[in-house]
Amino acid sequence: MTVAPANPSPPSNKAALFTVFFVIFIDLLGFGIVLPLLPRYAANLLSPAGIPDHLHGLTTGALFAVFSLMQFVFAPIWGRVSDRIGRRPILLLGLAGSVVFYSLFGFASASILSDGRTAPDVARFALLLMFIARIGAGIAGATISTAQAVIADSTSKEKRAHGMALIGMAFGGGFTFGPLLGGAALIFAPDHPQFAGYFAAGLSLVAWLLAMFKLPETLKRDNELPPRGWLDVRGLYSTLQTPTVGILVLTFFLATFGFAKFESTLSLLTKEIKSASRPDGYTDQDNFWIFTYVGFVFLLAAGYSRQLLKKLPEIKLMRLGVGSMFLGLAGLTAVALSDESALRSIGFFISLALGVTGFAFLTPSSQALISKRSDPNRQGEVLGVNQSFSSLARILGPIVGITLFFVPGTHHVLPYVASAVMLVIVIGLLTRIKRD
Repeated sequence: MTVAPANPSPPSNKAALFTVFFVIFIDLLGFGIVLPLLPRYAANLLSPAGIPDHLHGLTTGALFAVFSLMQFVFAPIWGRVSDRIGRRPILLLGLAGSVVFYSLFGFASASILSDGRTAPDVARFALLLMFIARIGAGIAGATISTAQAVIADSTSKEKRAHGMALIGMAFGGGFTFGPLLGGAALIFAPDHPQFAGYFAAGLSLVAWLLAMFKLPETLKRDNELPPRGWLDVRGLYSTLQTPTVGILVLTFFLATFGFAKFESTLSLLTKEIKSASRPDGYTDQDNFWIFTYVGFVFLLAAGYSRQLLKKLPEIKLMRLGVGSMFLGLAGLTAVALSDESALRSIGFFISLALGVTGFAFLTPSSQALISKRSDPNRQGEVLGVNQSFSSLARILGPIVGITLFFVPGTHHVLPYVASAVMLVIVIGLLTRIKRD
């Protein structure tokens, strides 16, 4: 299939760009608040709800997985619908859904007692509501591909990657300050677990109001699209068969898969990073600071990538990002295999920075190239397919990563070795992509 002739490059729409940046940032603050609290809250419901001990890990993992599963299913659907009716109504619908389902999460959390004495019927009902809240939040959050389409609508091809980097900065900001607020909720409101969910819902409401009054419609078409259903498998195949786009989607999938294995095992690895000052590894409270550090590095790297893209083409920044990720994962492998020493902690934080920086460089570059090499009338759909595969990687990554982490006699290095090998394959794929 050949790509349809591109429409003239749109003029930069700064109002849309910065509004969508703040909308994503505020909404992801809510996501970042809930994420570190979810396993703790679930742990206080599982036994009272009658879930057998050997199924606790699987049930908690399912609470995480259903969110990404819904994004996998709905990202291309929302993108396809936004190509037809516009970006603004889809983003407003997604933000409204976040308000509802974060509120439901707060309502479900209200019944949690920290001593585990929650009544069985109440615990079962609360756990069911948490699953519904996670499913709904995943459906609502799948509109991120529509936000990427707003960026594509509002930037010229030359500025596309700069715009996509704004989403990376919004992600980094959300994951920096969200866990901090979640940690504060644990410290200052331990007897009010519902506070986190309601606060996240309030932030999404602020984002909805901002979008309602400040976000313009950015979709412009020169011709009508042929009738298409919400879910079209042929559209998926069409995207993957488009020259270069299929390789880019596969590249981003593999890189995200590798990053998800690192991300999901990080809190497990921190218990293994022992030193004289931390003979038992990093504590749960330390983990909040480590995840904040990861988010802050991602935020800085995403911002710096906008400057690099003024000097480097997207494909070169993608290669630089993959190389940095490889060094970070190799460093984590070395840290896990090293003896306990002061240098071990230093190496750990340097490796984290390299890995996160690499992913921050790769993300906007690949998304910009996918957008630039796609049919302008199918921006939402194509970016939705890419986001869908990214979500699939985030479903599979934790399953594979955690399984590999606990393989006996491996010093917990298999997730990072496997990801590093996968990045070598990614480098091979990148050699097949030509510069514009």
